[in-house]
Amino acid sequence: MQQIPNVVPSALDIPTAAKLNDPAAQPHRPRILILYGSLRPQSFSRKLALEAQRLLEQLGAETRLFDPHELPMLDSVPATHPKVQELRQASLWSEGHVWVSPERHGTLTAVFKNQIDWLPLEEGSVRPTQGRTLAVMQVCGGSQSFNVVNALRVLGRWMRMVTIPNQSSVAKAWQEFDDEGRMKPSAYYDRVVDVMEELVKFTLLVRGRSDYLIDRYSERKGAVEAAALAAAADVVETVLNQEESA
Repeated sequence: MQQIPNVVPSALDIPTAAKLNDPAAQPHRPRILILYGSLRPQSFSRKLALEAQRLLEQLGAETRLFDPHELPMLDSVPATHPKVQELRQASLWSEGHVWVSPERHGTLTAVFKNQIDWLPLEEGSVRPTQGRTLAVMQVCGGSQSFNVVNALRVLGRWMRMVTIPNQSSVAKAWQEFDDEGRMKPSAYYDRVVDVMEELVKFTLLVRGRSDYLIDRYSERKGAVEAAALAAAADVVETVLNQEESA
């Protein structure tokens, strides 16, 4: 520790492979929440979300698809609103997310962002998104773009999620789905399969270990300092009580 004198030794963790072992095997299927970003009746982001749901179920995951209809704009109603609570409970239930948004004006839609804005970074001592895995996808009306998936990656990092390396951007989405709403065979479809497969793998890898993986030195240091202040306060209170009794 002589080379790093500014580090609090008791707050520094030395990672080891043994600490990554899951002490208890998780018997349930991976739990994945799927969010999409359009309210249109023929929403292609919803069609892609449904395709992702079918694949995830086939890959052994348990899924929930959140319908953004009737979700109020952020702060227009109390957080006790039933639709807000439905979203937050689904996120707490989940171990991973799939985010699918159309590209509008070069970025993700307000419909999608509103869902994320209703998920606080912290609620009491619980963080509804931290440590969960994340796969990002977008649909494009024209040529292929990566504006949305890039923006979603930034958003996922801000929400303290483990975003998988792979991603999907479906160009000219209007011609990639049939009349039944099913995605046609294509290289785009194969990439969606890749992304869902990778998400399930990463979710299995991370779950049961996320608390350790996202445990931070700065937060442990804060806890050490808070404990020291509390202990000092106890000492002062004890001394004052003794003086009053004397």
